[in-house]
Amino acid sequence: MRLPLAAVMAYVLLIGSPPLALAQDSPAEPATLDIVWPPEGAVVPLGTDPDRSVGVVVRSNFKLRAAGQCGDDPRCGHIHMKIDPDGDSCNLPGRAYNSMNSDFGGDLVKARFGPCPSPAGTHVIGVLLADDKHRPILVDGKPVTRLVKVTTR
Repeated sequence: MRLPLAAVMAYVLLIGSPPLALAQDSPAEPATLDIVWPPEGAVVPLGTDPDRSVGVVVRSNFKLRAAGQCGDDPRCGHIHMKIDPDGDSCNLPGRAYNSMNSDFGGDLVKARFGPCPSPAGTHVIGVLLADDKHRPILVDGKPVTRLVKVTTR
């Protein structure tokens, strides 16, 4: 599922990253990002931890590493996640996002539903591919994002 351009730009602005292009596109292989789990429409149990966390598995043709660990590799970055990206109700307190994998890298991102006014219910999980400096990766001038709608219980 893709966001309308206005929603993508609002998401980019909300996470505080300038919509700058990164020299990452090769004509043969533009940046890709997919949400592998949970699938669209899934019903997923909330975690029993205080954050009511659910693991989200992503896949990208970029190396996913901790922020600051990419060096000069232009095809390396991390994920910014926002639950219900059309608003801020599920953001972590004082943050413009819900979760990132920038501390540890890899393909698993922790979606924290605890900050949401209603952790159980229908939600949209949005992910954005960011570079080593937290700037969105762009393809054809648009941030690389994916959305999946789930129901938590």
